[in-house]
Amino acid sequence: MNAIDVPLSETNGKRWLVWAGWVVSLWPVFVVGMSAHWKLTRNPAYLGMFAQIGWPDRALTLLACLQLGCIILFMIPPTAVLGAVLLTGYLGGAVAAYTRIGHPYPILVPFSTSVIAWAGIWLRDERLRALLPIRRGVAKE
Repeated sequence: MNAIDVPLSETNGKRWLVWAGWVVSLWPVFVVGMSAHWKLTRNPAYLGMFAQIGWPDRALTLLACLQLGCIILFMIPPTAVLGAVLLTGYLGGAVAAYTRIGHPYPILVPFSTSVIAWAGIWLRDERLRALLPIRRGVAKE
């Protein structure tokens, strides 16, 4: 079925999903972008948490560049899945670092950011929706 054969109501429904996906995708961009900003500007509150985690200050710029690179890849449609994979890996490291020092609340931020990033890309990309469909019930045999 090509674009001409798709009923108008189905096209509008898919267009709505794509727009919703872009809106949802802005949240991870904001969260990770702010984190990169705090690293690059050496925000004193952020430096305190960074020291608790045990990372040296000299790693701030590199980590901020990694964050920004992941976000850039995530926002470009042809590289969005690669960006989401890299972003999830980066945020998984943040979860591990917070777990190591025993801070339960900050774990929610990188974990939820990863989940929201994948939700946004799932809404934006029809191929991902086809690969990972939401099923309403179990088929009975």
